[in-house]
Amino acid sequence: MKNSTLILKLAVTLLFLGAFLTRCASIMSPEGGPKDTLPPVITNITPGNFKTNFTDKDKKIYIEFDEYVQIKDQNKEMFTSPAMKKMPLLTTRGKGIVITIRDTLKENTTYAIDLGSAIRDNNEGNPLNAMRYVFSTGETIDSLICSGYTADSYKADSVSRTFIWFFIADSLPNTPDYDSTIFNRKPDVIARAQNNGIFIAQNLKPVKYRIYAFGDKNDNQLYEPGTDLVGILDSAYNPAQMQPFAIWFDSLRHYPSADPQLYFRMFTDKAFKAQRLVEATRPDCKQITLYFNTALPNIDSLRLDSIPSEKMIFDPRTKGKDTLNVWLNVPAESLPDTIKGEITYYKHDSIRQYIKTTEPIKVAWKKIESKEEQKEREKEEKERAKAEQEGREYTPKQKPNPFKYNSSLADAVNPERGFDFTVEYPLIAFDSAAVKLYKVSSDEKQTETEIERHFVRDTMHIGRYAVRAKWENNTKYRFYIPKGTMTDIMEYQNDSISKAFTTYDPEKYSKIVLTVNGEEGKEYIIQQTDNSGKMQQELKGVVSGKYTINFVSPGEIRIRIIEDNNRNGVWDAGDVVNRLQPERSEMFINEKGEDLFATKANWDIEITIDMSDVFKPMTMENVIKMLEDKESSRLKKLYEEWEKRQSEMNKNQNATNSGGMMGGMGGLGGMMGGLGGLTGSGSSSGSSGRLF
Repeated sequence: MKNSTLILKLAVTLLFLGAFLTRCASIMSPEGGPKDTLPPVITNITPGNFKTNFTDKDKKIYIEFDEYVQIKDQNKEMFTSPAMKKMPLLTTRGKGIVITIRDTLKENTTYAIDLGSAIRDNNEGNPLNAMRYVFSTGETIDSLICSGYTADSYKADSVSRTFIWFFIADSLPNTPDYDSTIFNRKPDVIARAQNNGIFIAQNLKPVKYRIYAFGDKNDNQLYEPGTDLVGILDSAYNPAQMQPFAIWFDSLRHYPSADPQLYFRMFTDKAFKAQRLVEATRPDCKQITLYFNTALPNIDSLRLDSIPSEKMIFDPRTKGKDTLNVWLNVPAESLPDTIKGEITYYKHDSIRQYIKTTEPIKVAWKKIESKEEQKEREKEEKERAKAEQEGREYTPKQKPNPFKYNSSLADAVNPERGFDFTVEYPLIAFDSAAVKLYKVSSDEKQTETEIERHFVRDTMHIGRYAVRAKWENNTKYRFYIPKGTMTDIMEYQNDSISKAFTTYDPEKYSKIVLTVNGEEGKEYIIQQTDNSGKMQQELKGVVSGKYTINFVSPGEIRIRIIEDNNRNGVWDAGDVVNRLQPERSEMFINEKGEDLFATKANWDIEITIDMSDVFKPMTMENVIKMLEDKESSRLKKLYEEWEKRQSEMNKNQNATNSGGMMGGMGGLGGMMGGLGGLTGSGSSSGSSGRLF
């Protein structure tokens, strides 16, 4: 272990020295020559990097380069480890930068100033990535390192630029039932992942750390629950007791990378976000909207002066149920401009205790005429006056019907789903018997036959109704709602609605036949997505057996699989304070390492899924193989795209020009060498060549 640690130290030193040795090209290219794509090269540092016994007189650090540089996105790119109360100040001077430390430093502490990609050359803006200045206020520099990978636990894809916080475990209280470390403690060491989700944490001690990761969505270097992605580990880790790992410089992405020792499954933790009523508004005469800070507010009672409780209609309008609309089913003329009342609900106090509280509510509404409405009214008044002067009867211009109706009904409908329609305001009258669904014959007569249908109201949106029927494939239908069938709470009524459509023709779509080998006692969710990971169809309650996904649009698709531990039919995120990991979600990868599958019209695709393989334990070896498969797939796709472009460029050239194409092949030598390095064959001098 001692020898491997020394090798890891050497690797980090080599990574840093790369900043000195990355190029020998001149700063300015001759006119008409190749574009400068290389980063600045460090020529001198004062005081030197890795300085010990760092004192106040050393607080101005000068880093000189071989060309003039600029500082970009300092606040976004730069961070210190551990965090300083006052961030260092970066300024340019000559062909270099000055780092001015403005904070009081702790004794016997190793510090690192990570500049990210803030330093760029002045001409082309080429960034110098992964630049760090390290020093110690004591006799020695903490020198252990570890690596890890941060991935979105639902999308099963890397999360870039996450911060990794290390806390010395022995300094933390033992609170297994309520872990608030990330909220009320300052980390001892900070690292940051690269764009590929890989991080290399440096300057660690040979002690156990409790480690957290979070995505800094607002670029404030602070974890914000409910907003930022977060990842937790089930155990504490000592870098001195972890397995050795490989480090290399990725010359395609231009930053260091490594095989991960730690694996974070990131999620958005909404459970810890403080529950409270943020605002109460009255956007319309009969509508009160209550905005809460988190989903599913626990409301005990709502009282509004002079409005009976049975006349209040509650509508959790948003998917997360953090916004609640209260509709008032009383005549508009009986409502005052200002409505007062009180709400009793459960909220978190200043120390995050969940308590029952009562708060007053006061909401006002008054009809305010818009500029457009004013112009229309004034125009109508002029026309009315003109008609009276001429002795004519004035007929007001018919205004658009304010009843608002939307539908997912298109020209073609999936017969396994049907369609739905949505009204803007809750209905107080709906003559559903008047709504007709007709099956239309395929002959020239186009005969309509009424068929049975029924409606299902959405529990998440009381204005949305699903239309269900015994649909047939590739069949014509017509949906008809007579005028005045629906009356909403604003007392608006619908105009007549008629829409013809056809159900999907199976021969124009693909079919996926799944053979699932599940684990005993477990259920899964299988989602068919497009090539970007957006869910298109879903199977719930999946166990061992055969399943079919019909009507898959031709194109490239992926398969996402969720381990539904609590069998509730949805993917559940984790909980930081209760140290609960999110449910595992993985993209299916076949035995060839492929996760993207082509579909064609009237095709059947057969896929066998072994859940014990999909959800195998995430050991270091398994994570490394997963990342190698992804990288191989990525590089293969890059090569195929390049090959396609070359083929198109050379399509009309004669054989004598083929040498140009073969010469171009050399341009991908580094990339394909990297591909070989990842798969265990080929030179390590390519894009991902390892240092050892």
